[in-house]
Amino acid sequence: MKALQFDRTGDLAALSFTDIAEPIPAAGEVLVEVRAAGLNPSDVKNVLGRFPYTTLPRVPGRDFAGVVIKGPAELVGKSVWGTGKGLGFTRNGSHAQLMSVPMGGVAPMPERMSFAQAASCGVPFTTAWDALERSQVCTGTRLLVIGLGAVGAAAISLAKARGAQVLGAVRREQAQAGLQAQGVPTLLLSGAETLAAQVEEHFPGGAEVIFDTTGFWLPAAVSALTTFGRIAIIAAPVDGHVQLPALALYRRGGSVVGVNSLLYDAVACAAMLRQFGQWFDDGRLPLPSGLCEVPLSEGVQRYHEINEGSSEKIILLP
Repeated sequence: MKALQFDRTGDLAALSFTDIAEPIPAAGEVLVEVRAAGLNPSDVKNVLGRFPYTTLPRVPGRDFAGVVIKGPAELVGKSVWGTGKGLGFTRNGSHAQLMSVPMGGVAPMPERMSFAQAASCGVPFTTAWDALERSQVCTGTRLLVIGLGAVGAAAISLAKARGAQVLGAVRREQAQAGLQAQGVPTLLLSGAETLAAQVEEHFPGGAEVIFDTTGFWLPAAVSALTTFGRIAIIAAPVDGHVQLPALALYRRGGSVVGVNSLLYDAVACAAMLRQFGQWFDDGRLPLPSGLCEVPLSEGVQRYHEINEGSSEKIILLP
């Protein structure tokens, strides 16, 4: 079968579009014909060697949507989607024509979604779902989402579906206008010293939850929290450190929630997808749009583009 594969890390030159043996599913696994696979920044970082536990040679890719072609009779022929720890790291992932997945690691695909739309959701939506769950976002929660990358956008959609009061915060006027057109009040970020005052205008007393998807607003977010507020983070500066105003944090009774999608295997992620997948079918979640669908054969080029800063949501079509 055709696949992307790398046999060393540290350089994208190690990635190639090649022929490899078809996977043979073990007991308790299914064989999925991959119809679409998402390309995430973490896939690029994987080839670059940022995950020391990756075993080689390896087919990368975490997010997939496809059809089960081998497995229990009740699953064969079904359209499924999935993602999770291990895929693309310690077992071959989705950037291939076929992949084997634990039987519990596939979830029924929403009926209204195309394969490309389903493949775009895995990492962004499970990461956002975990952040909202663990920071206790529910009906009426005053939530500030900082950043409008894939995870930030997913968090806004999921939080609205949960009935939260959502406030966005972005640096670019174009992103602000786009969110406001969707009915989401949005701050135009200027500086750390003004964040609390900006939030106060929308949420008197502060936000109950702040989800920083950028890694740069943790210290400033503390001053924008209400009593017993929570800050969820998924990123950090390059050196991994921030100067946290601990006095202000504990006086508010505040807490910080670290969110890492690679803590959840395919089975755990499939359970998340089952919980919110139906929301795409009943209209509570908008269908993904603006995807860039390309043949798997262009995968190596697209990895380079993501590494160079492209923000397009690339979907590889085997």
